[in-house]
Amino acid sequence: MTIKAFGAHASDSPLESMDITRRAPGAHDVQIDIAYCGVCHSDLHQVRAEWAGTRYPCVPGHEIVGRVSALGAHVSGVKVGDLVGVGCIVDSCKHCADCDDGLENYCDHMVGTYNGPTPDAPGHTLGGYSQQIVVHERYVLHIRHPEAQLAAVAPLLCAGITTYSPLRHWKVGPGHKVGVVGIGGLGHMGIKLAHAMGADVVAFTTSESKRAAAIALGADEVVVSRNADEMSAHTKSFDFILNTVAAPHDLDAFLALLKRDGTMTLVGAPATPHPSSNVFNLIMKRRSLAGSMIGGIPETQEMLDFCAEHGIVSDIEMIRADEVNEAYERMLKGDVKYRFVIDCATLAAP
Repeated sequence: MTIKAFGAHASDSPLESMDITRRAPGAHDVQIDIAYCGVCHSDLHQVRAEWAGTRYPCVPGHEIVGRVSALGAHVSGVKVGDLVGVGCIVDSCKHCADCDDGLENYCDHMVGTYNGPTPDAPGHTLGGYSQQIVVHERYVLHIRHPEAQLAAVAPLLCAGITTYSPLRHWKVGPGHKVGVVGIGGLGHMGIKLAHAMGADVVAFTTSESKRAAAIALGADEVVVSRNADEMSAHTKSFDFILNTVAAPHDLDAFLALLKRDGTMTLVGAPATPHPSSNVFNLIMKRRSLAGSMIGGIPETQEMLDFCAEHGIVSDIEMIRADEVNEAYERMLKGDVKYRFVIDCATLAAP
């Protein structure tokens, strides 16, 4: 089937309207009419070949929500008309230890929703800046939020699970003091989720102007990280720090805020490495510096259900498909609160 999409033909080309094809649903496939697709910072990195291996045409988008429009003969668990989502994963080997544990995101053969290998034309996956997608049922997620919130649910499929997964893995909950570094697309979700989990949440920002916004998101306190006195007041006091900043910065300043046995987990992915850290910041207090990425399908469903139960969605700005190039430039400047979402109905506009 031929559908409309928005993508780029080269790293130095703007995104533009294009026609792409989707396969007919196989026995275990779900066809989804896409209503909304979130715009992730990784979309920009990949489409501009700032990350290696970009295949063109590149149609980004892995924060997909919509409605089931057709099913393969052997699909169970979803039906035509259901509200569903697709995140960053559309395939994996299905039989390795990671897949068996429901951690398909760590499978060596995980296939991304765009720019991953596929037998479908043109030989690589094409993402959610499009009218429709066909996905194996294993990677389709149920959405239990009210339909009126559907657009704001879309970023949960990446920003939500990227922050939820480490918070759950390190067992954040009541009685824990948790720091969230950065108040952007990832950080604002980290604050909401950690607050809903019952933690005492401290948000870190370089901008004095973000104090009120962070408190409104659920932070109990806000620290301006450029203020040495504010930082030192929290020395050796955190159980866990979620660092969402996607730019190189001084990690030692935050490692020093961890208690003995505390952990700081990085989820931001800068284009160049962080400055080297002083190993004594780790060994003298048995601290840990860790990393985390999205989550497997079961955990992503758990996250969506948790967010539905607690009324959590992303704070978004809706855009038309033909506004995505401007949105990319604004995203680079941090000029969005906090995620752009494409109204995919506008893909068909003349």
